[in-house]
Amino acid sequence: MSVRRAIIHQLREEARRLLSERRVDCIIGYETGPRGRVRPAFLYEPAEADRLVWGPECVHNLTTYLHNKKKPRKRGEEPPRIGIVVKPCDSRTLNVLFAERQIERGRVYVIGIACEGVMGRDGQPAAKCRRCTDRVPLVYDLLLGEPPAVEPAPDDWSDLERVAAMAPAERLTFWLREFDRCIRCYACRQVCPGCYCPTCAFERDDGLWVDMGIEIPQKFVFHLGRAFHLAGRCVECDECERVCPMGLPLSLLNRCLVREIEALYGHRAGRAEALTPLLFELGPEGSPI
Repeated sequence: MSVRRAIIHQLREEARRLLSERRVDCIIGYETGPRGRVRPAFLYEPAEADRLVWGPECVHNLTTYLHNKKKPRKRGEEPPRIGIVVKPCDSRTLNVLFAERQIERGRVYVIGIACEGVMGRDGQPAAKCRRCTDRVPLVYDLLLGEPPAVEPAPDDWSDLERVAAMAPAERLTFWLREFDRCIRCYACRQVCPGCYCPTCAFERDDGLWVDMGIEIPQKFVFHLGRAFHLAGRCVECDECERVCPMGLPLSLLNRCLVREIEALYGHRAGRAEALTPLLFELGPEGSPI
């Protein structure tokens, strides 16, 4: 049996056990859709466990769906207990959400999978995987698979060199040209597990009588504002760039801030269950003051 098939078998058995024993109310994982593409799957019964799959096509960061499971389904009930499949980069998101008290650790059963990387849109290894230094999830209740023997190269920020080499005026022109292509579909915000405000600040004024701002200044403010809201919190899963229908290089913008936060504070989001020092003054034990 191949390693991939062994992981799928173990994953299905564990999901079946968790649902049979009512350890969890739902399993969030991956399945193959009717068009042959891998998509998120939500399982509620043990018989559904055979829908689960695993492989380099499992690109989605599933932790964003935890926000839909935070509230009880009925008044008087407790919030549901969720089992979730995570890759190493996804597990960093869990640490951020745990630190920010968005998800209760005791209500999440984490099935971590050792990962060799996933595929990008072009069928080649995703850019984030080529610079990723994690091959085993940082947080899990059950680990499936063995860490790959190949050690990834350390992050050299080479993807930022082109933008960093530009003069300030040239860099502004570059970003304005990119933001001008934005259609304000909010896909980047919707897919991001760090964007969980009930009402987005940039959509608050959009209503029946006020149109969505689609001029360059409004789009500029939206993307910069979202990037700053994620500063010190972005785990570089690149989901925002993956789902963008216009192909905006959003990972460049986010990683510019990732590099600055690491240089200033020695903080890389999700490496540990800790709040970002950019937003909070932390006490000696890491708790916010």
